[in-house]
Amino acid sequence: MLVVAAMEMQAASHAFSVEVSNSANFAQKDAPVVIALPKVDFEIGSALVTLDGKEVASQMDDLDDDGIFDELCFLTDIKSREEQIFKVVLTDEDTLRHYEPRVFAEMLLRSSNKNLKKNRQDLFISSLTAEGGSNVFPIVHHHGPAFESELVAYRIYFDHRQTVDLYGKRKHRLELRETQFYPDAEQLGEGFGDDILWAGDSFGLGALWGWDGDKAVMLKDLRSRTERVVANGPLRTIVEIEDRGWRVCVDEKPRIKMITRYILYAGHRDCVVEVNFDHEVNDYLFATGFTRIDHAKEFSDHGGLRGCWGDNWTVAAKDTAGHQREVLGLGMFLPEKNVVSELQADAVNFPFVVGNIEKSMTYYITFCSAKEETGFRDAESWFSYLRQWRKTLENPLKIVCLSER
Repeated sequence: MLVVAAMEMQAASHAFSVEVSNSANFAQKDAPVVIALPKVDFEIGSALVTLDGKEVASQMDDLDDDGIFDELCFLTDIKSREEQIFKVVLTDEDTLRHYEPRVFAEMLLRSSNKNLKKNRQDLFISSLTAEGGSNVFPIVHHHGPAFESELVAYRIYFDHRQTVDLYGKRKHRLELRETQFYPDAEQLGEGFGDDILWAGDSFGLGALWGWDGDKAVMLKDLRSRTERVVANGPLRTIVEIEDRGWRVCVDEKPRIKMITRYILYAGHRDCVVEVNFDHEVNDYLFATGFTRIDHAKEFSDHGGLRGCWGDNWTVAAKDTAGHQREVLGLGMFLPEKNVVSELQADAVNFPFVVGNIEKSMTYYITFCSAKEETGFRDAESWFSYLRQWRKTLENPLKIVCLSER
């Protein structure tokens, strides 16, 4: 009886291997390995990943909010032509493993707590829905969700622009929990980062709008907008925007639902943008691109990769006292099949017209700040990085799950 009881107390488990190989002729650092979790006969509560007997930091994510983990993610440094075999053990133990966080995400409502310092909030939320044209932009702190890796931080405006705005860092570390995107004078003196882009009525970096055949059209005509934090580390953040009942541009075409996910991995400055629609949108056109910053030197390979290097004020002209012009580089990579046209820069943006999407599209955005202590200092080095970045994106790791031997 005691033996039976002991067996019943043992955790249910499932073990398998993950074979990871790098076919590129260059090494990759913090390369993401993402797998769909297998169907097992127990509720997964914990995962242990090892390589050559050593534990590897990992995270599991519930992507559809049904209470069940869907994906397992971990990162690896891998040499050119190298193959690695990871061991994974899933159990029903309801205790997630804890690892040092390398990313962070937050979403907050403005608080009336008078004990807080200026520009600090304490009403943390994970999701917010605004019906129709409701304007929640003023009541959401830093105007929407913000997320970061050690290298960079992004935020997404909670309004009809859905602009992607940027926070540049001096030191490679996590900062948002302390600065909440708005460092005070003391923090700036200690070397914290700050907002580096004047977004205005632009794409910022990579917002997806409609295209009416002549110009880009923001997301004004829709039934509801939801922004949420889906995953919050320790290795990746996932921030999601759901636009329901969006009338893209043309009245006679059906309204659509668009779900956009921004995925940022630890050790990365680039962000994955996954866009999914509720039905095929082959006969729709969209627009994206990035802000036309001042004194911009432009780069394009005319195959989906585009970037610029320049500077801008991050505040309105009347507020420039005490601020400085921020020097930065922007970059974007779109699948060539989705690029309908690469347009000349206008007064506000470097735009693309995109289409041929069917029901989904994935593209990528990246940026740097010239104030990074270890980073890029000129257009040439930034454009060289963009060319190598494209090669990395086009040479993802090969990932194969193997049954336990």
